Amino acid sequence: MAQLPPGIRFITSFSRDQWYRAFIFTLTFFLYASFHLSRKPISIVKGELHKHCAASHEVELSSYREYAAQIQHVKKPSNASQCGWEPFDKNNYKQLLGALDYSFLCAYAIGMYLSGIIGERLPIRYYLTVGMLASGLFTAMFGLGYFYNIHNLWFYIMAQIANGLVQTTGWPSVVTCIGNWFGKGRRGLIMGIWNSHTSVGNILGSLIAAYWVSTCWGLSFVMPGVIIAVMGIFCFLFLIEHPKDISCSSTPSSHGHEPSISTEFIVSSNAFLNGASRFRVHMPTLNAKEASKPQDPEMQHLLIDSENCTASQNSSSAITGEGRHGTSAISFLGALRIPGVIEFSLCLLFAKLVSYTFLFWLPLYITNVEHLDAKRAGDLSTLFDVGGIFGGILAGLISDRLEKRASTCGMMLLLAAPTLYMFSAVSKMGLEATVVMLLISGALVNGPYALITTAVSADLGTHKSLKGNARALSTVTAIIDGTGSVGAALGPLLAGLISPSGWNNVFYMLMVADACALLFLLRLIQKELRCNADHTLFKEH
Repeated sequence: MAQLPPGIRFITSFSRDQWYRAFIFTLTFFLYASFHLSRKPISIVKGELHKHCAASHEVELSSYREYAAQIQHVKKPSNASQCGWEPFDKNNYKQLLGALDYSFLCAYAIGMYLSGIIGERLPIRYYLTVGMLASGLFTAMFGLGYFYNIHNLWFYIMAQIANGLVQTTGWPSVVTCIGNWFGKGRRGLIMGIWNSHTSVGNILGSLIAAYWVSTCWGLSFVMPGVIIAVMGIFCFLFLIEHPKDISCSSTPSSHGHEPSISTEFIVSSNAFLNGASRFRVHMPTLNAKEASKPQDPEMQHLLIDSENCTASQNSSSAITGEGRHGTSAISFLGALRIPGVIEFSLCLLFAKLVSYTFLFWLPLYITNVEHLDAKRAGDLSTLFDVGGIFGGILAGLISDRLEKRASTCGMMLLLAAPTLYMFSAVSKMGLEATVVMLLISGALVNGPYALITTAVSADLGTHKSLKGNARALSTVTAIIDGTGSVGAALGPLLAGLISPSGWNNVFYMLMVADACALLFLLRLIQKELRCNADHTLFKEH
């Protein structure tokens, strides 16, 4: 018998469960990347909506002439004024552009609280598909203002509000889905890699928008709108909400291809009719030898119990009765009572304030400081997201190794504040210094944000106090990200109000926000350190 080709041996070395898990990981990665891809164009197009038609007090005349020479070759649209696109060509353009950001983010923050509650009660696949199709429509709607020569500010504000509301369908849905498919011990690293979809989406959105921004900025919105709508169709065709819907084990196996005894379920014959059908789960009896085996790291929580220093038990071991769909959806107040939800939510409020200020204002800042055109500034801003990819992965890896989520976030927030001050000073020294600081700042700013919105949210959504009610994950995720989105709405708004007084003041505001984020984590950090000391003392005795 001939030996199997190496490629076939590689494919068959993975189990059916592992292939499904890799597929869901990849699918949800690109689904949510398309959400961020569709949010990024507004930050790229800002430099085109308002142009420097006259030298300002912030730019020396010689520097302005050099800047004007750089963009002289760009052809102005026939329906645009010399200073940009009406009504953004006025002197108060920063406030008007800030109003666009605030409209989107305020609607997103309000909608997020409702989205998690609604998402618990609807099939994820349908809910996410409708949200992505609607998001594609409203993203393209903003760009249609270019083609139909619309100069009414309220048209653009309403497009942003509608888009902000429908985009709230994305995050609770994908986090719930990925949380259903992956365990907890290595969740920080897995979700740190998975969460790079945020930066990948921002990078792709920047490159796509920058390609058309100087010639036909309407396409900078229309094309991302088409992309997210197409991804919505893929979601409808391929997304699997839970591994039990196709007879897969609920957590990865750590022993070859056989599922571990802690994750093997016996399910009634009608369990897999559809994602919403009820089923009974019977846990196999463990003998003394099996019970004494060390727990699979995939089955462990890394968040410390609020009452003592013991790690929470895996939620799947607490499943009783009707299983994940047999339990009632958790209430809003019930989710708030889960230990750690309030602290991480308030921390994320300030961490996301910083991250989204960079998301919406960084290209314009680079345009003003480096005197680049909108396209080159948009391309350069992607380095912040490249740093964010490494920051998210590093935060997940460190938190898994130390088994301390709050301490990992606190360490990165502590380093982020002085780094932002350095960025504001060094970015004025030249392009090379700006590149380095963009990478470092992106890693430290996005690291805590990525960890809280993914691994921490999933850990809290499967806390032992929920007794296996996996339906609570959507609500917990929405509360944490919804509170963070309040900060995401305030950050760009404050940047628009403060920036006329100087960009340094914007950076001072961001540094204070990072300090506040760290402040809300101090109690959890203290608890983690105390529990670690108690554990060390116990081992010595």
